Amino acid sequence: VVIIGGGATGLGTAYYLAKNHGVKSVAVLEQNYIGAGGSGRNTTIIRSNYRTPEGVRFYERSMELYRGLGAELDFNMMLSNHGHFTLAHTDSSVRVQRERAETNQLLGVDSRLIFRDEIAELCPELNLSKDVPYPIQAALYHPPGSVLRHDAVVWGYATGAYHHGVSIHQGVRVTGIRKDEHGRCVGVDTSEGPIDAGAVVSAVAGWTTQITDMAGVQTPITNHPLQAYVTEAVKPMLHKIIVSANLHVYVSQTDRGEFLIGAEIEPYTTYSLRSTFTFVEHASANALDLLPFLARLKIMRQWTGYCDMTPDYSPIMGETEVENFYLDSGWGTWGFKASAVCGETMAELVATRKVPELIAPFRLSRFAEERLVPEKAAASVSH
Repeated sequence: VVIIGGGATGLGTAYYLAKNHGVKSVAVLEQNYIGAGGSGRNTTIIRSNYRTPEGVRFYERSMELYRGLGAELDFNMMLSNHGHFTLAHTDSSVRVQRERAETNQLLGVDSRLIFRDEIAELCPELNLSKDVPYPIQAALYHPPGSVLRHDAVVWGYATGAYHHGVSIHQGVRVTGIRKDEHGRCVGVDTSEGPIDAGAVVSAVAGWTTQITDMAGVQTPITNHPLQAYVTEAVKPMLHKIIVSANLHVYVSQTDRGEFLIGAEIEPYTTYSLRSTFTFVEHASANALDLLPFLARLKIMRQWTGYCDMTPDYSPIMGETEVENFYLDSGWGTWGFKASAVCGETMAELVATRKVPELIAPFRLSRFAEERLVPEKAAASVSH
């Protein structure tokens, strides 16, 4: 098996192929260094309070895997359970959060709608004044919401895969997808020469269309930049993950004391990783409406990542029309939290050639079949 992409999902797939299925003749190819892409450029939030039954089950399984991953890999993931707030500022947003809470509860996920009194008790740092453009009315509260270190996940999976016999090649760029006379994928061409393979998995997130173009596979993916920044470090004072469904901003405090602030994807498509002042200006203004004390802090650094967005805000996972070529893509702004279950299910698919039930709804053919998995209600805020 050749896995293109040395991020959390690619390395997770390699690890579970070797551990769960005994497939150890695996090469992970990373054009840069492992974790250089979306796995190293995200905001480390994990949760399962999605809107559709398909999404809830999928991300809940990922949460289960993450909770035991540190012990399984003998690698400190620095998992920290904070609890997750999705704030609602309008009547329509309150209705959406209520629907999400009821869906979550029906599927066994700990999630409920709370109002101003309980919000003030659980997170006194929030500005609950009504003298702002969008006062907080309610929140979807998800107690299991957590953060963990993205680089720890990457290196944990890489170390586990290596100890199971997987080969990890950094600085190797894929230049072509090789096919036989019947159109079946039989390997890849790389900057270091050709590699034969019985299966090829593309797990390159924001670079997906570059690989699918080589394979002759069409997808409805568009690429958008997503930005975030952190402030200087201060003592711990915010103990919840805060997301605003209306302001499209999210704030959490890292284990190093920095406040991490992000917003929505940019409306334009690009492969540029250039950060912008416009993002800082808008994200800061919205964050200050929620947490005015942030005005005293200095911004330390800013970064940008790629997001491979799908029309229904759900991933594309599974088989393609090219036999032996598998796709793990369309992760948009919600990919890191799925890395664990993504690796487990993609490994099962490649090893058994049977589509796991959890990822069947995310097949590429769903767009032609008009069987979308609409997750915009829970995934449109980029965290």
